[in-house]
Amino acid sequence: MKDYVLPAVALAALLALPLLSPPDYVMHVLITMVLTALAGTGWAMMGRYGLVSFGHGAFLGAAAYTMAILWNSLGLTPWIGIPVGVGVAVVIGMLLGYPAFRLRVVGHYFALVTLAAGEIVRILIVAMRDITGGSLGMTPAQAPPGGGFLAMQFDKTGFWWLSLAAWAAGLLAWRLLDRSMSSKALAAISEDEDAAASIGIRVTREKMKVTVISVALAATAGALTAQYRQYLNPESLAGLGISLQIVFGAIAGGMYAPFGPTIGAAITIGLEEGLRIAFGTRFTGGAPLVYGLLLVLFMLFLPRGIAGLFERRAKPAAAKKAVGEATA
Repeated sequence: MKDYVLPAVALAALLALPLLSPPDYVMHVLITMVLTALAGTGWAMMGRYGLVSFGHGAFLGAAAYTMAILWNSLGLTPWIGIPVGVGVAVVIGMLLGYPAFRLRVVGHYFALVTLAAGEIVRILIVAMRDITGGSLGMTPAQAPPGGGFLAMQFDKTGFWWLSLAAWAAGLLAWRLLDRSMSSKALAAISEDEDAAASIGIRVTREKMKVTVISVALAATAGALTAQYRQYLNPESLAGLGISLQIVFGAIAGGMYAPFGPTIGAAITIGLEEGLRIAFGTRFTGGAPLVYGLLLVLFMLFLPRGIAGLFERRAKPAAAKKAVGEATA
């Protein structure tokens, strides 16, 4: 029970944040950070077990465009459209993952497969311009008077609460996976698939499980981001840039710790906003370049991310406390 007290207090404080009437820009940045953290949490669910994906942008885009098309074409509320979009993204993830896992596509080969899948989804979105708006993007239809709730078109306070709920659900999914036997099985698989299979672990099934969870969280983040921005663009929701941003955030923050992707999201969004304010339109498209360079540096010198530094400092302190209690 004690494990849940501090997170509950922190979540309550975050929920009460709008009561302080922060500026709209601050709320915009915070909402973007939380949704990016949700996508990063989804990516890290796979990444920490060696399933490195460079195509998670495809799942964000698939869910976002499905939700928007259902709303614009059929008037289907996003409250239903988002789960449908997440389902579409999960199906894509399963169609991608199952043959890759069955054929033992691992390591950088798996990363290349996901990269190609992400580009295919982006190209399809651009090609279906009559439905998606192509490279010009699309805008969800405005809700009729009094229909803001049904259309999920809230003010920033409403989206802040909705984003926090989704983010908290992502952290809960992380914790439940950590406490399940699947976590132990996936750790064994990441070490040696043959050895894991030899002791009865169903390798493909366990990989598919974590893939479905990862894709569902990322897709939810994509659909909520599109609904919040009220604008969809294939480059910002399905391109390589957003995939690289997710990967960088998760690795920089620490993909082995539950709050690592959240720390990474704060870094990436802060960096993106800082570059935009400092350079304006003179450095358009420069953020992915910076992400790529920093990603290499983090992988070389800080593979466990910033959260890993806190873990490293906490272990000696815990050891000293244990020694003190033992000698007392």
